[in-house]
Amino acid sequence: MGGFFGAVGKDSVISDVFFGTDYHSHLGTRRGGVAVYDEQRGIQRKIHNITNSPFRTKFENIYSEMEGTAAIGCISDYDPQPLLIRSSLGLYALCMIGIITNADELIDKYFKDNGGQFCAMNGGGVNSTELLSALINQKADFVSGIKFAQSVIEGTASILLLTSDGRIIAARDKLGRLPILIGKREDAFCASFESFAYKKLGFEDEKELGPGEIVEITANDVKTLSKPGEKMRICSFLWSYYGYPTSSYEGVNVEVMRCRNGAIMAENDNESGDNSNIDYVGGVPDSGTAHAIGYANQSGVPFARAFIKYTPTWSRSFMPTNQKDRNRIAKMKLIPVEDLIKDKSLLFVDDSIVRGTQMKETVDFLYEHGAKEVHIRSACPPIMFGCKYLNFSRATSDMELIARRVIMELEGEEGFEHIDEYIDTKTERGKKLRDEICKKLKFASLEFQTLEGIIDAIGIDRECLCTYCWDGKE
Repeated sequence: MGGFFGAVGKDSVISDVFFGTDYHSHLGTRRGGVAVYDEQRGIQRKIHNITNSPFRTKFENIYSEMEGTAAIGCISDYDPQPLLIRSSLGLYALCMIGIITNADELIDKYFKDNGGQFCAMNGGGVNSTELLSALINQKADFVSGIKFAQSVIEGTASILLLTSDGRIIAARDKLGRLPILIGKREDAFCASFESFAYKKLGFEDEKELGPGEIVEITANDVKTLSKPGEKMRICSFLWSYYGYPTSSYEGVNVEVMRCRNGAIMAENDNESGDNSNIDYVGGVPDSGTAHAIGYANQSGVPFARAFIKYTPTWSRSFMPTNQKDRNRIAKMKLIPVEDLIKDKSLLFVDDSIVRGTQMKETVDFLYEHGAKEVHIRSACPPIMFGCKYLNFSRATSDMELIARRVIMELEGEEGFEHIDEYIDTKTERGKKLRDEICKKLKFASLEFQTLEGIIDAIGIDRECLCTYCWDGKE
């Protein structure tokens, strides 16, 4: 995924951007970068590999190394950024979050129409931010260039651009799949993916950009350069999984949504009697916890943490490349509370079940420590389609998704004509899907949140939500 934070102030904003960017560390694990404007030094830029250590440890010397009244910072799960670009539009720094799924097509067209070149990364790929800049530079000004880029990009691109005179141009992606929020303080304005990041720095909510909206940010105000579009498809997974609990998108807090979502799941189970013999409800940390609290409160089954994830040394998702070591560390992260596991019937709520690999390891771990039964609830419907807008599932093929694999085993490709039935637990196909996954992953029982349930938990107009990964609807 990735996240970013930018600020423009009357005085130095280095501290704001350092902490504001660091507060996005849960969204990416590979690269961190900062670009800063200073009237005397111009634009300065630093990028570090953060695969093995947090953003703050790599940028802790930034106060003595960089200075400026405008800056942007980025946490990236993929390409190094921000990039410094020198073009006919002048010198600027650029970062983006999202994914360009038609990158090869756009690169080929660029070569055909413009000639030129790109710096190739390992394997010959092109940095998505560099491709974005090449699209922007084809127009006579930043606004026209950004609108052009977003019109031809398939996928998602939300943008922060730092100009050579110390302004920030922020542009939310054309369908608003990802958020950009603007904060205001007496001496500065900022733009952020996560709202809590700027509130901790003394900023207050100013506005949330609409789909495709472009604004110019200075120390004195925020000016709309291009009005928002009417159509929005914000990613539902922001609330279910990606978003930090203290953040809000479109006025809906993540933690509140997750608790409400768990309560709806419990109501469904209460009606069917599927939770009558459970000793404890728990959440798969970290994003499953609030869903589980909502489930426990609604069902009346006690909430308990039967295992704890050890975070002091493995707080992030980094894993070795060796699969044997990956499996070992995955198990070493989980520390059991034996008294809450042995001879107990446990129900765990996770944010989702994608491939099923990690969930199987967790369930095996619980049985190894004496659990009598392990029941699983997924806080979202079965994932049937790999995301082509944000790439959250990281699946290279839809057949990596466990729900897809099971359908193929049950019916072959013909089964994909009945995905609506497989999603629905009340149909014969829906029951078979759940039974087969239980057999494969050794669950005592399995249920998924319904599509209607998760939409109700979010609480905004269904037409404004992207639910592609569940129902395949654009």
